[in-house]
Amino acid sequence: MTTDIKYFTPNEAKKTLPLVRKIVKDILDTSREMRLIADEIGHNVENDPRIQKLADDIEEFMQELDEIGCYFKDWNFSIGLIDFPAIIDGKEVFLCWRSDEDDIMYYHEVDAGFAGRIIIPPEELTD
Repeated sequence: MTTDIKYFTPNEAKKTLPLVRKIVKDILDTSREMRLIADEIGHNVENDPRIQKLADDIEEFMQELDEIGCYFKDWNFSIGLIDFPAIIDGKEVFLCWRSDEDDIMYYHEVDAGFAGRIIIPPEELTD
C-alpha cells in the first residue's frame, strides 16, 4: 500500500483512464465469475480453490490501481467506481469516474461520496 498520496489534475487522471478502464473491467469480470461459481456450489465457497484464485486475482488488480494512485470504491462490484485524489479550489477532493462513463467529468468532497458529485470546473481542465 502506498503511503504518499498522489494528487491528480483532471487531465493527469484522464491520461490513466485507458489502463484504469481495463483494470476495472478485469475486476468486474472476475467478481462476476466468482458469483457464478458461488451460485453453482452454494455453500463452503471460501474453501473453493477457484474462488480463492479469483479473489487473489482481484487483490492483484486492486494493487495495480493502488500503484496508479487511485481507489476502487464499488464494493458491490456492480459499476466500477474509481476515485482519484485531487486538489480543487485549494481543497482535497476526489475526481470520480464510473466505468459506464466515457470520461472523468465529476469530483466530490472527500466526505461527500458519489451522491455529492459536482461537475469539474472548466478552468481545472487545463494543465
